[in-house]
Amino acid sequence: MDFNMKKLASDAGVFFSRAVQFTEEKLGQAEKTELDAHFENLLAKADCTKNWTEKILHQTEVLLQPNPSVRVEEFLYEKLDRKVPSRVTNGELLAQYMVEAANDFGPGTPYGKTLLKVGETQKRLGGAERDFMHSASINFLNPLRSFLEGDWRTISKERRILENRRLDLDACKARLKKAKAAEAKASAVPDFQETRPRNYILSASASAAEHELRVAQTDFDRQAEVTRLLLEGISSTHVNHLRCLHEFVESQTTYYAQGYQYMLDLQKQLGRFPGTFVGNAGSTSPPPATTSPTTVAATIPVVPTVGRAPNPATAVEGALNLNDVKPPASGTRKARVLYDYEAADSRELALLADEMITVYSLPGMDPDWLIGERGNQKGKVPVTYLELLS
Repeated sequence: MDFNMKKLASDAGVFFSRAVQFTEEKLGQAEKTELDAHFENLLAKADCTKNWTEKILHQTEVLLQPNPSVRVEEFLYEKLDRKVPSRVTNGELLAQYMVEAANDFGPGTPYGKTLLKVGETQKRLGGAERDFMHSASINFLNPLRSFLEGDWRTISKERRILENRRLDLDACKARLKKAKAAEAKASAVPDFQETRPRNYILSASASAAEHELRVAQTDFDRQAEVTRLLLEGISSTHVNHLRCLHEFVESQTTYYAQGYQYMLDLQKQLGRFPGTFVGNAGSTSPPPATTSPTTVAATIPVVPTVGRAPNPATAVEGALNLNDVKPPASGTRKARVLYDYEAADSRELALLADEMITVYSLPGMDPDWLIGERGNQKGKVPVTYLELLS
C-alpha cells in the first residue's frame, strides 16, 4: 500500500511538473527543446500521410457503398467481430424485379423477352460489381485500415512518449538553471559560519538537478531514436500503398470493362429482335424506327482487354478485297470521328478525331465495323469510334 501511494505521489508530481512546463512554454516563460529539421520533416510527412489516408479510405468506402446506414452497420459488425451479412447489389435486385415482371407479362411476349434479356445482363453487372467491391476491400481498403489502426497508433503512442520526455528534459533544465542561480547568489554572500549549511544544501540541490538532467537527456535521446525509426518507416508505407493502389485500379478497370462488354452483348441481342420495339398495329402513332448495331453512334471506345466470342461474319470480312469493294448506290453516310484510331493492319483505316469520312456497310460484315473512305483511302473502321450523321 505504501509503495502504491509513493508511486501515485510520484506520478502526480511528474504530471504537475509537465503541466507547469507546458503552460510556461505556451506563455513564453520557459525554453523549449527543438527537434532537428530532419525530424520535423519526418513528423510533417507522417501527419500528411495519416490525414490523406483517412480521407482516401473514407471516400473509397463511399464509392463502394454509397448508403451511409449500410456503412455504419458494416462498421459495427466489424467492431463486434461478426460476419457481415451478405446483401444483393442494386443490379441483382433490379434483375430480380425484371425477371418477375417478365413472368407476369409473359416470357413469350416481346416485352417479356426483352425484360428477361436485360434482367440477365443486370444480374451479370451486379455480380461484377460484387467482385469489384470484394477485391477493392481486400486489396485496397484493408491495407489502409491496417496502417491507421496499427502502424499509425504505434507512431502516435511513441510520439506522445517523446513529448513527455521532452517536457521532463526541459523541466530538469529549468530546475538546474534555478539551482545554479541560487547557488551563485549564495556564494556571493560573505562566508559566515551560519551560511555554510545553506550553501551545502544549495550545492547538493544543484548536483541532484544535474543528475536528473543527465537521466532525462538519456531518456529523451533514446525515445527520439525509437520515434525516428518509426517515422522513417512511412516511406515503406507509401510503397505498400502504391502497390495497393495499382491493384485497386486493376480491379476497377476489370469491373468497367466487364460492364461495357455486357452492355455491348445486350445491345447486339436487342438489335437482333427489331420486333421488340414495334408498337401495336392499332396504335395511332407511327412505330419508332428499328435501330441496328451498325447505325448506333457510340461515345466510348472498345476496351481491348476484354475478349469477345468470335463472330462468323469475320470470315466473310477476311474474304473481302477492299480494292474491289464499291460503295452501294444508296446507303452511304457521313460520319464524324470521335477518337483517334490506329489501324491494326492494312485492311483497316486509321482515323483522326473530328475528321469527316464516308461510311457504308456490306452484307455479311460484323455489325461493329463499317467500310470507311477518305479520298482514295479505304478500310474498315470501328462503329464505336464514329458519330453517324444523317
